[in-house]
Amino acid sequence: MVKNSANSPKCWLAFELNILRRLEFKSVAIPQTHNPVLGKQLKNWNVRVMTNDLLRSDYAKATAFIQNNGEKLSAEEVEIVLDDAYVPQYKQKNSALKNWFGETDAWWFDNVRQNISKLTSSMSQAMAINIALGVGDYVFSFDEETRELRQPLSNVFRRLWSIETEPINNGQNNSCQNKDTNEFIAEVYPDLLFLNLPAANNQKLRKSLDWEAWREEWVRGTDNIWTELEDTQTGKLGSRVETKQQYLSLVEEVFKTASHIPLWAIEHVESGFVQTQDIVETISRVRRVDTIYSKDFTELLGTKAVIITA
Repeated sequence: MVKNSANSPKCWLAFELNILRRLEFKSVAIPQTHNPVLGKQLKNWNVRVMTNDLLRSDYAKATAFIQNNGEKLSAEEVEIVLDDAYVPQYKQKNSALKNWFGETDAWWFDNVRQNISKLTSSMSQAMAINIALGVGDYVFSFDEETRELRQPLSNVFRRLWSIETEPINNGQNNSCQNKDTNEFIAEVYPDLLFLNLPAANNQKLRKSLDWEAWREEWVRGTDNIWTELEDTQTGKLGSRVETKQQYLSLVEEVFKTASHIPLWAIEHVESGFVQTQDIVETISRVRRVDTIYSKDFTELLGTKAVIITA
């Protein structure tokens, strides 16, 4: 039975950058971009960054940080986003928010999402979504004992907006996509593929995301999305699997799709079910493995991070 490694972080930035510094590349494709921080750092190296993620919430975050070379949300746009944010309407557009938030917070997120849709620039919408997702993280950082310490969410939004770092302009045509992993890989031609392999698991997508599932339901405006997303992922990397061989077959299919990309850096978190040697052997069926780098976090997290270049 597959176990989801829920306690493993989704990003090992220092380790990733340390390895990538040793490679020569001017462009990179990142097919699954749960956290855009790596792509943002690579922009500092004047690398052209192309990212992708099936989830629209992650796509919006990547757009705000990676595709964005210089835009910032204006004070006028902030006021549009926060206009009547706490005022209840006749009916909530996204009733799924009540599953995550109290009534007042649910109205705030519902109104803010509708207000964001009024922004005329798609980049402004992505930046506003990214800030609002940060407000959601703020809400979830409190429990019943600390709830009284919370600030009004509109104040939190303004605060997060005011401390946003300047966008990085690397003079490159960076891009973000919202596609299936294989489809994205087949269409891009970078120097380097950086693929952070998802953990093998047999959970439905919504359950595997745990509390973060609210983000996708908020961005899409409904919770009636998971069956369709599951169906689009059936038989592809990231879908539910029951056996190691099933998982490795999906991984190999991705590698075959990426055969046109000259250099690979494949990141794997070894947590017991799928071993590094399994991934190495799978890569070897498509191309020669170059170097294996590892960082042991067993004592802290019970996992080992591995990057395999090929």
